[in-house]
Amino acid sequence: MDAPRLGIGIISAGKVGTVLGAALAASGHRITGIHAVSEASRDRADALLPGVELLDPAEILRRSELVLFAVPDDVLGELVAGLAAGGHFSVGQLVAHTAGRYGTSILQPAMDAGAFGLAIHPAMTFTGMSMDLQRLTDCVFAVTADEAILPVAQALVVEMRGEPVVIAEQDRVSYHAALAHAANHLNTITAQSADILRRIGVEEPSNTLRALMYASLDNALRSGAGALTGPVARGDRGTVTAHLQALADDPAETNNSYRSLSRATALRAADRGLISQSTLEELLRVLE
Repeated sequence: MDAPRLGIGIISAGKVGTVLGAALAASGHRITGIHAVSEASRDRADALLPGVELLDPAEILRRSELVLFAVPDDVLGELVAGLAAGGHFSVGQLVAHTAGRYGTSILQPAMDAGAFGLAIHPAMTFTGMSMDLQRLTDCVFAVTADEAILPVAQALVVEMRGEPVVIAEQDRVSYHAALAHAANHLNTITAQSADILRRIGVEEPSNTLRALMYASLDNALRSGAGALTGPVARGDRGTVTAHLQALADDPAETNNSYRSLSRATALRAADRGLISQSTLEELLRVLE
């Protein structure tokens, strides 16, 4: 699935845009320009896309066969609409964005001007450094586009060494919520667990949590709910009660997270037949 070599412009030089731009350049595409406002973004562009001109969005659109919008979700719609109102999109131009929550409808002003819309979102967190290029290998990208243009989106992902997965327009928000729930909330509970360990005198909490969390995540990805373990999944009400007592003086956010996630775990354990209905009810009473 090789796409033709394209002149590609990047708006803007954030962590995602510069890395994807570098990946596309490495696959043989020509980067026509990149938009960078802050000093950090200019430094990032210089490091990952050396020699590429810093241009304003209108000039990037004028020079490019494909324009990749890698701007924050809340900025995307207004930016595209403004550029369309200024007459900057061309008939037949490819216009892609990297916002997880949107499909191609957010690009409608560009498509009304004759452009073709693509939504390409990598399911990965970015540092904006060269190590991200290795992480793109086998990274899943959610792709959404009209059926006629979908192979172009898929080919671009393959050229970046990723794996394209088609997500329907109406499912993009659910897709993005799933990723945010997994990645962002994992970060939150890791930080909360580390705080508890520090409180009791563990100087390097990451050393205590690393092997356990790596194994738990690997088991969960391999086995799903079948990997449930721990006191809630065993129906050990006494241990859960002791945990809540021990966490009573910790910040409310930690206590609330423990209760909420324990309730969700109990419901899953009951659904899998790991605990009885009566045990589930006892656990839910403890966790109220």
